[in-house]
Amino acid sequence: MIQEKNLTEYMLVKSEILTSSGDYFSFINPDAYHFRIETIAHALSNLCRFTGHTREFYSVAQHSVLVSNLLPREMQLAGLLHDATEAFVGDMTKPLKDMFPEFRRVEKNIERAICHQYGIPSPLPHEIKQADLILLATEQRDLMPHVDLQWNYLEGIEAMKEKITPWAPSLAKNLFLSRFYALLD
Repeated sequence: MIQEKNLTEYMLVKSEILTSSGDYFSFINPDAYHFRIETIAHALSNLCRFTGHTREFYSVAQHSVLVSNLLPREMQLAGLLHDATEAFVGDMTKPLKDMFPEFRRVEKNIERAICHQYGIPSPLPHEIKQADLILLATEQRDLMPHVDLQWNYLEGIEAMKEKITPWAPSLAKNLFLSRFYALLD
């Protein structure tokens, strides 16, 4: 039988991941973590949208830069970081995410901690969700297998006129970081 102290230590270790920065992130206590923008950019640039079911690799980092570009200046940082939680939890598909309310709770706690650290309103403004939906409609058109069915939550959402051309992970990381630092000026 595991003693209570050992069980607590075991649970803390099992609730952590090693990040690309060489530090550990705890799902139990995200407020204690220092969210380095380089760590976020690295992970998001190597993470494919739609769990990899795109016609070619398309990163969450590129998606985030494009969302940011659709927003007014005062919301662009929030738009850039709107999916930053995925650097720690991955890009789980919406239908699966909807099946796990505990996952949503963990994700919201991480989002709140990131928003707090970067001075972004939490919950994120509605305009960011709208920009995200415009990108989603564009991604469906440009990056997903062609089907005759439009996703029901995209009804009334018009895709961007510009076509998305996916970036390599290294370019996505560099452009994400450039965008971040430009927004701090």
